[in-house]
Amino acid sequence: MPAPTLDVLLPLARAGERLAPEPDERTLSALYAHPLPEAGRAAYVRANMVTTLDGAATGADHVSGSINSAADHRAFEVQRSWADVVLVGAGTARAERYRALTVAPGLAAARSARGQAPHLELAVVSASGALPAGLLSGPRPPLVLTVADRAGLDRLREIVGPDRVIVAGTSTVEPARALAALAGRGLVRVLAEGGPHLLAELVAHDVVDELCLTTSPLLVGGPAPRVLASEGWLAPPVDATPAHLLHAGGSLLGRWLLRTPGSADTPDLEPPD
Repeated sequence: MPAPTLDVLLPLARAGERLAPEPDERTLSALYAHPLPEAGRAAYVRANMVTTLDGAATGADHVSGSINSAADHRAFEVQRSWADVVLVGAGTARAERYRALTVAPGLAAARSARGQAPHLELAVVSASGALPAGLLSGPRPPLVLTVADRAGLDRLREIVGPDRVIVAGTSTVEPARALAALAGRGLVRVLAEGGPHLLAELVAHDVVDELCLTTSPLLVGGPAPRVLASEGWLAPPVDATPAHLLHAGGSLLGRWLLRTPGSADTPDLEPPD
């Protein structure tokens, strides 16, 4: 899919500006600059999701690829180029067939100039579920955020290496512990790519700083999850402030800054494996 030109709708001071594709995506990258964490926070977590007009986070095939667009992919590549690590749940890693991640060649020089590692890390949250064999056995296995009670923990360490397994809880993966462990490895710019259960847990624990949400001009019906999938309501709801809104071909690409209250008493919402 050729990368489309993006129209700026917000902020109003730039409304009407057109962002044509550039080899290094310098202009678009400036809009998606990924901040370092503020004092008191281990990481700056940006979530990136896509939804349809009727609120579905996947298509009928249960993956997000069937509802995204070339515009979404263009922003997606830029966001990945800014991240130190991509964080996903085990179910998403399986459904979306994740493998070792790469940065688009045109974006690598700016990444290097910022002092970031050339390779983009992948961290998978998995309390007990199986992970794709092709992902674990590749030359660059992911970091696995798991629990002390996981069956087969020693075997997992043998497969990916003991330094690639991070225990971040006893029976559930605790978001704060997981992010602190990633930060301890210098991975402080976190891009959370879902799925909806993991994102709901992260938001409920007040560790998500912003949400980049693409709205695709589609209606799909069906029982698809929303971008946050949980049984409980967020109380109070999380406020969001628009940082920018872009458009191409009917797709709307929003970047929303989240202002969440503390949620120390919020129960874990463990993503299903």
